[in-house]
Amino acid sequence: MISGRGGSMMRGGRIRPPRRPMAPTGTVDEFEQCWDKLREALHDIHNRNAGNLSFEQLYRYSYKIVLKKAGDKLYDRVKEFEAQWFTDKVIPPIFALVTTSLISVTLEDVPGTSVVERRAMGEKFLKGIRASWEDHNMSMNMITDILMYLERGGHQDHNRPSIYAVTIGLFRDHILRGKFAQNGSEHEVISILNATIIDQINMEREGDVIDKALLRSCVSMLEDLFETDEEQEHEQLYLTAFETPYLNSTRAFYRTECEKLLREGDASAWLRYTERRLAEEDGRCHTTVSPLSVPKVTKVLEDELITKHADDFFNLEGSGIKGMIDNDRTEDLSILYKLMTSVDSRRIKLRNALGTRVIELGREIEQALKDTDFSVAQQTGAEEPADGTDKAKPKALSASAQQTAAAIKWVEDVLNLKDKFDRLWSTCFAEDLILQTELTKSFALFINSFGQSSEYVSLFIDDNLKRGIKGKTEAEVDIVLDKAITLLRYLSEKDKFEHYYQKHLARRLLHAKSESQEVEQEMISRMKRELGNNFTQKFEGMFRDMRTSKETTEQYRDHIRGLGDADEKQIDLNISVLAGNNWPKEVMGRTGLADGSKPKAVYPREIQALQESFFKFYSINRNGRVLTWVGTAGSADIKCVFPKIPGKTTGPLSRERRYEINVTTYGMIVLMLFNDLAENEWLSFEDILEQTNIPQPDLINVLTSLSVIKQYRVLLRESQAKGAVKPGDRFTFNREFVSKAIKIKVPSVSAANRVENDEERKETDQKNEETRSYVVDAAIVRIMKQRKELGHSQLITEVIQVLASRFKPDIPLIKRRIEALIGREFLERAELPDGTPAYQYMA
Repeated sequence: MISGRGGSMMRGGRIRPPRRPMAPTGTVDEFEQCWDKLREALHDIHNRNAGNLSFEQLYRYSYKIVLKKAGDKLYDRVKEFEAQWFTDKVIPPIFALVTTSLISVTLEDVPGTSVVERRAMGEKFLKGIRASWEDHNMSMNMITDILMYLERGGHQDHNRPSIYAVTIGLFRDHILRGKFAQNGSEHEVISILNATIIDQINMEREGDVIDKALLRSCVSMLEDLFETDEEQEHEQLYLTAFETPYLNSTRAFYRTECEKLLREGDASAWLRYTERRLAEEDGRCHTTVSPLSVPKVTKVLEDELITKHADDFFNLEGSGIKGMIDNDRTEDLSILYKLMTSVDSRRIKLRNALGTRVIELGREIEQALKDTDFSVAQQTGAEEPADGTDKAKPKALSASAQQTAAAIKWVEDVLNLKDKFDRLWSTCFAEDLILQTELTKSFALFINSFGQSSEYVSLFIDDNLKRGIKGKTEAEVDIVLDKAITLLRYLSEKDKFEHYYQKHLARRLLHAKSESQEVEQEMISRMKRELGNNFTQKFEGMFRDMRTSKETTEQYRDHIRGLGDADEKQIDLNISVLAGNNWPKEVMGRTGLADGSKPKAVYPREIQALQESFFKFYSINRNGRVLTWVGTAGSADIKCVFPKIPGKTTGPLSRERRYEINVTTYGMIVLMLFNDLAENEWLSFEDILEQTNIPQPDLINVLTSLSVIKQYRVLLRESQAKGAVKPGDRFTFNREFVSKAIKIKVPSVSAANRVENDEERKETDQKNEETRSYVVDAAIVRIMKQRKELGHSQLITEVIQVLASRFKPDIPLIKRRIEALIGREFLERAELPDGTPAYQYMA
């Protein structure tokens, strides 16, 4: 038995001639004699009665006809025979399967038929088509083997298709293109076939079980047939006749499904449904339909289930992308990322949704900050006392402490939000760089839209370096530093941050508040790596000053010991010699950019002698140096003796009490005034101001610290008001002062690093703008000195690029500075050859 197109005789590579001559023909036409034998064989092949046929003999008949130059005639006879066979034997059984009910269900969508009936009716029709096709295909393969020599070019018209292509195409022309009339309408069998296959597929989509192998056989038939006998690859019946209706049906099915999902309003269900359907359709194409349609079917599903309605599902209340992010639904977000990436390589919708949500949550943090009451210390996780007593009342916070607490909370909330989105980016978004860029941009946008972000970030670092890193491991400290650098990276006004950090660092260094000098240095090193040497130049200078001051203090002490003036009452002096350019103007006792004249405080005689002694020592090797004593930056430890109170026989007041009190330098000057004060004598605010010459704002802060705060009330204020000290108040030494601690540190009202009030912030902004003017001037001169001549627009662009790492300068500011430099004859106006305004550098 020969099977498959070409058969076994093709494998030899050549055709052998007949072994013996043909029998004499006599009067009968030789062609007709051979054709009669072949026709009988064709009948037997179609009737499945080919077991007794000699294919070698049949091949000789066709070979003889070709040798007699009658190949074209044989070609036509075979074609006519097969066409007649279709008319008589094949078409009637097929048309018998095409019933009115089948057409009504598949083509006209007439309701009323159950799924079971539809499936049975469709399977019966498809099985009939399959059986007829398989019979025809097998017969054509056997016939082609017989006519192999004819296939090898035995006919004269070489432009004619092969006999196999012509005969196999008869199934297309007589069966599939056959028309069936019903109610005045004609329907091609292929249309009914397509509709039946699609109906079966839709049943499976709705959860029914179908015969996948049957459908695959019918679709394979369409892949094997072509629109014409030339059998062009792009003219497969599957592509030209079936695929388009199949895709249209798929589109309609999923359009309806998506509308149903929208009505249900559950984005999570939509994600899982879409993911499942994409996998199902991919598998269906490989097992039931055709792999050729995988990309097209996938595109249809992506259009109908994702692209067209992504915004609708994103915006669903509760289950949309907001709900996914807020509730950390990582599985949903992972599916969402996979689906959105498949339809949009640039992730535009997902990118915009994530960026918008970051900004919204950032603004919610800002609003929550305004709504939170910081008047009492925030307690988290406080436990009830075991004995059932009332919990201790939260400690009330001062106004400055409240502002600082708000700053720390804002930064921590922003960091928590950053951690949240970093976690989602890593676990759900495959660390997508496009999404990372959008998240970074969104974080920078909302952080910089908050006017106090630079100050708050600096306060956060200050709080951690003072007490936040206490007890933490090295790895935990690294995490804190990384978070600080991350926030710093987002800030666009890094010059503002530099101003605040310089001020906060100065107070930490001068008041010995840092938890670890190594961590402080590491923080500076990381800033240098991130922002460059220029950014950290002043910070490094401050550390250098502190190291030099420590060495100078030791040298001075050795110098005093070398003089041999041993004095038990000798005051122990610890000096910090600060270079004015490195330290903040506030610390150096200056309020403006220029060093304004400020009254010098009057120090006690003992301190004046010590100052003169140090100055003489300092001038030995440093001729021409000028030292200015900054009373706002130092502190002093004073040993105080509080006398026994007459009439008291028990308790602390019945005996003399000695304390070591740490106060600011100005506080030490004030307390020394009360050394020789009589018991019932009072000093007024004006008296103290006159004797000490301390600036009034600083004096108010000092007296408030010493007389208002109960546990540090070394001085008594005549009026019992709890507010800040004001002119007219009178003070005396508090002889009844008692403390459980021997060493007492009196907090300075202004010494703590705190959030600026509105007036201070306005002043800071003005100073910052003034500084920026000088920075812009320097950038313009540096650029023009190098370029000599430059157009107006190009100069502004280059200035913005140069300064982008520190701040984003306003274009009006740049224009004003250009005009100022023209007025100062650094630049002059010019024109480029095309008439564009330009500037020239004047050497």
